[in-house]
Amino acid sequence: MKQAELATLMEECSVDAVRTAEQEFDVTLDFSKESVSKVDDILLSFLDKYQDRALEDSAVFTICNIYGAYLGECYRKLAGGHWRYDDTDPEAPFVVLDVADRSYAFAGICYERLVNNSNISAALYFEQALGQQVQ
Repeated sequence: MKQAELATLMEECSVDAVRTAEQEFDVTLDFSKESVSKVDDILLSFLDKYQDRALEDSAVFTICNIYGAYLGECYRKLAGGHWRYDDTDPEAPFVVLDVADRSYAFAGICYERLVNNSNISAALYFEQALGQQVQ
């Protein structure tokens, strides 16, 4: 996938996250740093609203990717960076946001919160990543 195509895809996914948050949970996301904390609640709201259906493979993939894209696009607005599609393992390709010498897996942290541990915070991951760029 070409860089421009990936950037467009991630931007479109982030807009899908905004639209879905509004339609499903009446939550407004505006790409501000302050809105990032709402993503943690939104992820768990999918479980509250849809129970086990939220954990079906296709739902998890979609939820984690659109909210990962949202977090990444918020991050890009503050600290820059570019999206990279990593297919070194063709069985498990993934997208990360590269900034300087670091890579951030925003969809991965959403997956961890949604599927594995509701105490993990995507907002905290975001803040820690942002702190890395300030140092």
